[in-house]
Amino acid sequence: MFRGSLVALVTPMTASGEVDHVAFGRLLDWHARAGTDGIVVCGTTGESSTLSASETVELQRIAVQHIGGRIPVIAGTGSNATTEAVDRTRAACEAGVDAVLVVTPYYNRPPQEGLYRHFSLVADAASVPVILYNVPSRTACDLLPATVERLAAHSQIIGIKEATGSIERGAEILARCGDDFLLLSGDDASCRQLILGGAQGVVSVTANVAPKLMRAMVGAALVGDIVQAAELDNRLAGLHRALFVDSNPIPAKWALERLGLISSGIRLPLTWLAQRHHEIMTEAMRHAGVIE
Repeated sequence: MFRGSLVALVTPMTASGEVDHVAFGRLLDWHARAGTDGIVVCGTTGESSTLSASETVELQRIAVQHIGGRIPVIAGTGSNATTEAVDRTRAACEAGVDAVLVVTPYYNRPPQEGLYRHFSLVADAASVPVILYNVPSRTACDLLPATVERLAAHSQIIGIKEATGSIERGAEILARCGDDFLLLSGDDASCRQLILGGAQGVVSVTANVAPKLMRAMVGAALVGDIVQAAELDNRLAGLHRALFVDSNPIPAKWALERLGLISSGIRLPLTWLAQRHHEIMTEAMRHAGVIE
């Protein structure tokens, strides 16, 4: 249910920074038509750290109702406070999401035992599957494979989004947790290799801009078509890089505004994409066939 190309969806906003629900619905429909295999709302790319609790729940409910079961909806519910992560997870479950994605506690720098207890309590509170999320580059916290293996024994925890970009890390998680444990890449640039090595998909930033091509590439990798996957990934490689010329989701939002799907709204402390990056983004979009 949670395999393939899952988009880490941006949260569209007006120029004044308010959530744009009309554009949000437009993006949901666009991804459903493009064949995107799943939607992650209110995650890192969705500017979750600047969304209020009420905005988050509203976006989750809109996504569930608007998608209407066409594809899975996964909600980001992580926090660096365990009690807050538990509350966010319960609220998302009540909103009707299909699963929750829970990032490691950021800033606190907890030990592995603290991470084990944190995720265990969140999973205890969840009525839907829980997917762990490890992204040390943002959180200053690394969920190690041995701890992932311990957490995999929890009946509610079904997998992990591993965003280190390390193929070796992914292989170790698979070896420890088995093929039934869901391994999703959280790094677009290396996801093809990880999928060919046994991962079941990717939670993708690139899919915001090139959903059809990203799904085709992931699909080829999932069936072991090495040549086709490499060919398609070559067309996407520029986007994989360009979408991180500035902090995510700054470049992704600029690209979507360029495509006419959203307006130029983003919340401080993030700012709109600087002029010096526009040519890089435009060329990457052309190479991927997103624009002419």
